[in-house]
Amino acid sequence: MFIVINGGGKVASFLARTLLDRGHQVALIEKRSEVAEKLATELPGAPLIILGDGCDVQFQEDAGVGHADVFAAVTGDDDDNLVSCQLAKTAFGVPRAVSRVNNPKNQHIFTALGVEAISSTTIIARMIEEETTIGDIRTLASLRKGNMAVVEIELPTDRCVVCEKKVAELNLPIDCVLFAIVRGEDVITVHGDTKLEAGDVVVAFTAVQHEAALKRALTGM
Repeated sequence: MFIVINGGGKVASFLARTLLDRGHQVALIEKRSEVAEKLATELPGAPLIILGDGCDVQFQEDAGVGHADVFAAVTGDDDDNLVSCQLAKTAFGVPRAVSRVNNPKNQHIFTALGVEAISSTTIIARMIEEETTIGDIRTLASLRKGNMAVVEIELPTDRCVVCEKKVAELNLPIDCVLFAIVRGEDVITVHGDTKLEAGDVVVAFTAVQHEAALKRALTGM
């Protein structure tokens, strides 16, 4: 896939690095020259970095939004994120626009305008409210009008049915993709040869109707 990211802060940098490590093409739009220069030196694979305002049609065109599969706005300003996503959708017809939402009160506005909105505040609040036990599944974010979700599953510390197995060897339900593991203080990007360990917290992207099947496949429960 080809993804254009509006923003160059920590969230944008981490997102870009993750996507590049997985073999995707990435372009970034960042209006602060010192941040753009830092991205150019730190990101692998020499991705296209446009110095400019992501809310400007010219800079989006320079970044290649017209042939992007996804436009992701992850700046710290909700207004900029919304405007840039709307511009990507209306001016360039980007198939998917995904945005970080800094103020959860704005989330319904993004959703109403057809932008897939993710609020870290909402996710954290949900995690606090939904106290879970080992082996349970926790929904971190709902996407595509609730049809898809980012979920978190903690593997048991005993009787772990998938431990020491490679991810490529797992019999996962359809439309379920593991993309990260939280192991102690480390966050690990998942590849086919990644092995799971007892106590790992697995973060996955799944169809909502397959959440229970995903839990059974990973925990045996």
